[in-house]
Amino acid sequence: MLDLTYELPKPKVISGAKHDWELVIGMEVHAQVSSNAKLFSGASTQFGAEPNSNVSFVDAAMPGMLPVINEYCVEQAVRTGLGLKADINLWSAFDRKNYFYPDLPQGYQISQLYHPIVGEGEVLVELGDGTARMVRIERIHMEQDAGKSIHDMDPNMSFVDLNRTGVCLMEIVSRPDIRGPEEAAAYIAKLRQIMRYLGTCDGNMQNGNLRADVNVSICLPGAYEKYQETQDFSHLGTRCEIKNMNSMRFIQQAIEVEARRQIAIVEAGGEVEQETRLYDPDKGETRSMRSKEEAHDYRYFPDPDLLPLEIEQDWVDGIAANLPELPDEKKARFIADFGLTDYDASVLTADVESAAYFDEVAKGRNGKLAANWVINELFGRLKKEDHDITDSPVSPAQLGGIIDLISSDAISGKIAKDLFEIVYTEGGDPAKIVEERGMKQVTDTGAIETALDEIIAANPAQVEKAKVNPKLAGWFVGQVMKATGGKANPKAVNELVAKKLG
Repeated sequence: MLDLTYELPKPKVISGAKHDWELVIGMEVHAQVSSNAKLFSGASTQFGAEPNSNVSFVDAAMPGMLPVINEYCVEQAVRTGLGLKADINLWSAFDRKNYFYPDLPQGYQISQLYHPIVGEGEVLVELGDGTARMVRIERIHMEQDAGKSIHDMDPNMSFVDLNRTGVCLMEIVSRPDIRGPEEAAAYIAKLRQIMRYLGTCDGNMQNGNLRADVNVSICLPGAYEKYQETQDFSHLGTRCEIKNMNSMRFIQQAIEVEARRQIAIVEAGGEVEQETRLYDPDKGETRSMRSKEEAHDYRYFPDPDLLPLEIEQDWVDGIAANLPELPDEKKARFIADFGLTDYDASVLTADVESAAYFDEVAKGRNGKLAANWVINELFGRLKKEDHDITDSPVSPAQLGGIIDLISSDAISGKIAKDLFEIVYTEGGDPAKIVEERGMKQVTDTGAIETALDEIIAANPAQVEKAKVNPKLAGWFVGQVMKATGGKANPKAVNELVAKKLG
């Protein structure tokens, strides 16, 4: 059972010349569905292919070509909705959104304005300071992506690449529940995390597979609470949409810049115009792209080439029954089963590969010890070398073997770090390496006592000091460890030193 008790984060406040202002943010996230084929054609979705090589007759809008829906894309959208605890609509329909642009061969985009496949859901967005906010999802609808216009290859011409045309997107629309730039970035990160766990979107922002349109408005303190009570948008300021953001850092910067622009306009006695804007990170400003269109500007109407989409509850239930363990549930299990801190569990569940790696390492072992080695030793080393967990040269079985040797007192913590270095750089079975290279911990108290007696006999002055100040006994522990090449059992050494020095 998930513990959903949390403290709300405070809204971002920006001081203007006359008033303090709060931010209100809603987001429309475009997530490319992970599938081999496009939404209405069998053309490949492979990234990085030669321009215009993944284009079918349907994508190119050749005369007489009709769309045929890809059932797997529908399944992926349903799976995403279930992962966001959203309502699944058994009846949905496609509409044509009409506009003209060089990279849109049909002259319209097939989307779902009136009857989306997924209804209301929610996402718990946790911040690093221990606070969290539940962001409501308004809807998720499927639509085709457009192509790509390229303007920087020739000073006199633009080029068009239609490889992305027809690729299936899920547009995830949130309510205006986000109250600051950091929350916006955390919301995107959480959506990405959930979809990667589900396998419905790889979340690769560099490739354009996850993009966000950010709606920003401002209001005076107290106005947002009135909106929450009444759901009346008149309590909030006029929103502007910042289009096509594909960087967490730029999203945060753009929100701050746009909010300050709106504050300056309102405090000067002007009115913010609803419009679509672009963020220029080099100049640190947003600039107008076009006035904000309404639905009627696109002349939406039901797509005459596609029947309404009807799915069965049994099919949805089958998808639900096979959902993987999602991040919040996995984090709660790691805390309950392995006694991890909230922070450690968050780090380990940040992405699906890391969580799976830790799960395998911790199985049947001390969970806290396993977490310490995965986070501090392995993740630390991988980060230093700019590697991902999927590139780890140390397998879960190998790291588990090192932890087994520590737990059985076969090796000390210091030797374990030396062993980890060997496994990381050379590979091999940890148990065999310890045996072959004589790295086993000395647990024979007789051998340890012999070494300690020799050190005590050679350092009478240090003995007298340690008897006066017991804290100096650590010097003898260090000398014994040095004399035994770090192989002596530290616990046995400490006990013998305490006994010998009284």
